[in-house]
Amino acid sequence: MAKKTVKVDRVIIRFAGDSGDGMQLTGDRFTSATASFGNDLSTLPDFPAEIRAPAGTLPGVSAFQLHFADHDILTPGDAPNVLVAMNPAALKANLHDLPRGADIIVNTDEFSKRNLAKVGYQVSPLEDDSLADYALHPVPLTSMTVRSLEGFDIGKKDAERAKNMFALGLLSWLYQRELVGTEEFLNQKFARKPEILKANLAALHAGWNYGDTTEDFSVQYEIAPARLAPGRYRNISGNLALSYGLIAAARQTRLPLFLASYPITPASDILHELSKHKNFGVQTFQAEDEIAGIGAALGASFGGALGVTTTSGPGLSLKSETIGLAVSMELPLIVVDVQRGGPSTGLPTKTEQSDLLQAMFGRNGESPVPIVAPQSPADCFDAALEVARIATTYRTPVILLSDGYLANGSQPWRIPDVDSLPDLAVSFATEPNHTAEDGSKEFWPYLRDPKTLARPWAVPGTPGLEHRIGGIEKADGIGHISYDSANHERMVQLRQAKIDGIDVPDLAVDADPDAEVLVLGWGSTFGPIGAAVRQVREAGLPVAQAHLRHLNPFPANTGEVLRSYRRVIVPEMNSGQLALLLRAKYLVDIQSITKVQGKPFKADELQLVIEKEIGA
Repeated sequence: MAKKTVKVDRVIIRFAGDSGDGMQLTGDRFTSATASFGNDLSTLPDFPAEIRAPAGTLPGVSAFQLHFADHDILTPGDAPNVLVAMNPAALKANLHDLPRGADIIVNTDEFSKRNLAKVGYQVSPLEDDSLADYALHPVPLTSMTVRSLEGFDIGKKDAERAKNMFALGLLSWLYQRELVGTEEFLNQKFARKPEILKANLAALHAGWNYGDTTEDFSVQYEIAPARLAPGRYRNISGNLALSYGLIAAARQTRLPLFLASYPITPASDILHELSKHKNFGVQTFQAEDEIAGIGAALGASFGGALGVTTTSGPGLSLKSETIGLAVSMELPLIVVDVQRGGPSTGLPTKTEQSDLLQAMFGRNGESPVPIVAPQSPADCFDAALEVARIATTYRTPVILLSDGYLANGSQPWRIPDVDSLPDLAVSFATEPNHTAEDGSKEFWPYLRDPKTLARPWAVPGTPGLEHRIGGIEKADGIGHISYDSANHERMVQLRQAKIDGIDVPDLAVDADPDAEVLVLGWGSTFGPIGAAVRQVREAGLPVAQAHLRHLNPFPANTGEVLRSYRRVIVPEMNSGQLALLLRAKYLVDIQSITKVQGKPFKADELQLVIEKEIGA
């Protein structure tokens, strides 16, 4: 008997279980199938606070949320329509986010007395009517998976591990997702383990068949493909997009890419990814510590490469002296900071916009450094090209501020035509640039380009271009060591003027004609702000939105924009760092909206703030 199909325009699904239950893999495979189908989507992996937490405990809960729709969307969504809970801990940790009427699929096999006690349940929530407001679907996922794999040459534990594939098959049936992509993935992943491969494929199909035959799921859901701009698309995470962007930047600058990094959460994936691309001339160096990593990257820049180092907040602190050295040497250097909750070790697996002030001021002396922040996972690609442009054009270290929300989240990315990428070709110094009083030719390492104030970049070993650079102050032009106070002041002013003069686009404003309130964001707040603004406008209220991508220097028209509105609201996942900078520089009244919970803003909570300020 054919089951009823219900058409919906969007769905938010959250997979949740122990860190060993394969929830990230399950979510990733469902996302890939959804991207292939053509839906617009946004994801939010939520890694456990304690990766090695005891099984079945709240700190060990791993989750993956996917929002997909037949129209353009900006966030992974606020409240899941569907929760797949693999154990009591997963249910308890996520239940508070569910709206009434949401579907809950629970693995009943894990609701034992022992597992219930671990998370403080005296009575099973499956039996005490506490879930009466939800559409509960009890499914013995583990035992059904084991039964479906009887006859396979695998142990019970391996059979139980396949329960995530059973769940994936069930959800794939429920939302009419193809299994072909997952089948191909499993064939590659377990190519050398044929019995494990057969078991996972069997579990996947068993889950699909269960959905098709059981009476507990009486309907399937249909979400039509989204209308996206023509082109070739793929699903991409922020870290992967950033990796590809760095490769593209190396190609466009005609420089070899050298990445030197200590692996640190959540930036490690960039190192891992770039290490796979030696065919593009990429060289990677896994350093023993953060200081060695940036030192090697700066050395590579001195040698004529595109030097890159990646880190997170604690590592940025350790790299501060060498960033100051790069400021003094005036060499291109890309520092990628994938921010996480701080201070110190803080919250390695949770997101936060924690490092703006550190990026701005976290060095000794006057050490101005350009700062660029991508706004979405896909935008990390373009941000990588932008920081490479600034670094090589102006001969300066540049900090790219991503965060865990962007790094691990994903969205459809329109693959660009390589010929459309900006030409960032670099010119090295090849001959002396100064004539001495006696008529001889000399190379002055700090003789600047009058437009950009960039000094010449000479590759060591170029005949006649021998020069001295380093951390001790140099004389303007000639580059000799200088202790002259007037020269030091001049060099400080020149380095600041160089950063102030960087060419960045004006701040664009999306405004309703009668808007008196501006919502201004930076980095990953783009999605929640955009979604909230959309909801405010749907309610018939006027509002303006703008987003800062360049944080040092600010766009030239920033002050003008801020002064054009009665109220400026700045939401940040910190305690108001951008608001502090804007108040200080432009002397405007900024309403700071802050959140430091290791989670991104929800569109609904920003909507309430905006509507209150408008006076609704």
